[in-house]
Amino acid sequence: MVDAGSDGVSRAAATLIALGSEEALQAGGLGVVRIATLTGGDKGQVSRLLRTLAERGLVERDQESLGYRLGWQLFALASKAGDQRLLRMARPLLTQLSKELAERVNLSVLRDTEVLTVFSAPSPRAVQATGWVGRKVPAYCTSSGRALLLDHQKAELVKQFTDVVFHPLGPNSPRDVDQLYKRVAAARARDYAVVDEEFEPGLVAAAAPVRDVNGRICGAVNVSLPKFRLGGSRRLAVLGRAVKDTADELSRRLGESHQPPHGQLGSAGERP
Repeated sequence: MVDAGSDGVSRAAATLIALGSEEALQAGGLGVVRIATLTGGDKGQVSRLLRTLAERGLVERDQESLGYRLGWQLFALASKAGDQRLLRMARPLLTQLSKELAERVNLSVLRDTEVLTVFSAPSPRAVQATGWVGRKVPAYCTSSGRALLLDHQKAELVKQFTDVVFHPLGPNSPRDVDQLYKRVAAARARDYAVVDEEFEPGLVAAAAPVRDVNGRICGAVNVSLPKFRLGGSRRLAVLGRAVKDTADELSRRLGESHQPPHGQLGSAGERP
């Protein structure tokens, strides 16, 4: 006899795996019928399961398309478990950087038009922002958001941010997609992003993209601090280069971790 609890866990796991598939990522989510087809479940059963998962933050429902996608709570859980490859490799690098800079350093990922922090290495200083892990903030006015959008061309930004209201959270926040694109282009030229009082007054930050084995941006390393501790605009560039060096090293390690064991390359000496 099949244990009902185990069967429920199995259905939940199959549902989350389906929402993490390439099909779901490209479509921006999946509907109940498609999830039921992929998991072999009953439509009503899948619908009830999705509602439960959404209540727990494990999935999110798009109010326009009514499709489901993976939720922010999964990233927060992964950051605590430490067994996800990106998080596992990032943890020592970001911890070391936070000690060197004496500032809080974060690892973030892009969720639609927002940035989700999945790991945070604290600063030894008394004055610092806390509670970042699991929190989502706008991508348009943050250094992490800009780093995560680094490869986006203007047409992509227009499409992605067409329904976003550019609230002036800080005195220097971009007011529209045109301003955002100009700042993304400037960040692309440096390969790191800096923001000065865009997310909130008195806050400055720098971030650089992390790339996976295929060269796609999969995360961003960010350092943020009160402007009174900056000590001049030149230090912001120094911080930018520091996060870039760490992000580049993390990208290198992510690439190396995908290398096949010695002697298992293809006949042409390339990865399959």
